Amino acid sequence: MYQQTTRSITVSVEPTYLDDQSAPDEAHFVWKYHVRIENRGDETVQLRNRHWRITDSLGRVQEVRGAGVVGEQPVLHPGEAYEYTSGTPLKTPSGIMVGTYEMESASGEMFSIGIPAFSLDSPYQPKQLN
Repeated sequence: MYQQTTRSITVSVEPTYLDDQSAPDEAHFVWKYHVRIENRGDETVQLRNRHWRITDSLGRVQEVRGAGVVGEQPVLHPGEAYEYTSGTPLKTPSGIMVGTYEMESASGEMFSIGIPAFSLDSPYQPKQLN
């Protein structure tokens, strides 16, 4: 599990390789990732936008921007959490994702929170010590 806290909002991510949706012989590797966003602060916030930076093992970068997540712009009151699952394909057996969510406070202030960098590793990628 990967975790990062910004302004009392904790984002946790758990990636999982999807063998049944991948085709390694065709350079098609797929992961799902489960995200939990927890408001540990004392202000109500709403997730407005997302920005992902997805890098494969060859260094090719794909950027994804859009409104909300999985078609929603959830409101998180203090102590509440929101969870969703999404996915991403790569043409290589490993990669990394990192990003930000743009949040809006009840007073209308816009601010970004970090999504922790997380590794996308398939069983077809040789393990390397860094």
